[in-house]
Amino acid sequence: MLLESPEATERLGAALARSIRAGDVVALFGDLGVGKTTLSRGLLRGLGFEGDVASPTFPIVQPYEELKVPLWHVDLYRIEDPAEIEELALDEARQHAALVIEWPERLGQALWPGSLELHLAVADGGARSLTARVPPAWGERWPPR
Repeated sequence: MLLESPEATERLGAALARSIRAGDVVALFGDLGVGKTTLSRGLLRGLGFEGDVASPTFPIVQPYEELKVPLWHVDLYRIEDPAEIEELALDEARQHAALVIEWPERLGQALWPGSLELHLAVADGGARSLTARVPPAWGERWPPR
């Protein structure tokens, strides 16, 4: 899928919000500046959040509990030791919220097998290419409409 602009990336996130459920994990892979936070912002906007959305690089986790579907925005960029991840209580959060995770490769083998994996990369002309690994649980919900 080709995303021609940041606005297109945000629209994809908003469309994804229409089908997200508590317990879902959206794993966003890609280099710095490729649009992971932009897609997350669209997802949050689609769930009804109206405030500023920044990547939670320093707090690592930013919970948005008051949305149509509670969502935890997670940025694992600063995680160096996999043991640190256990302290974030992400398994417990999935009992009532969805997770959108930037830098999910820091989870290694601990990434949930039912996660929707979205891989973003810079394409020609500054657009973004998106490839998805869609697990069975997402089959009827991807691509978002």
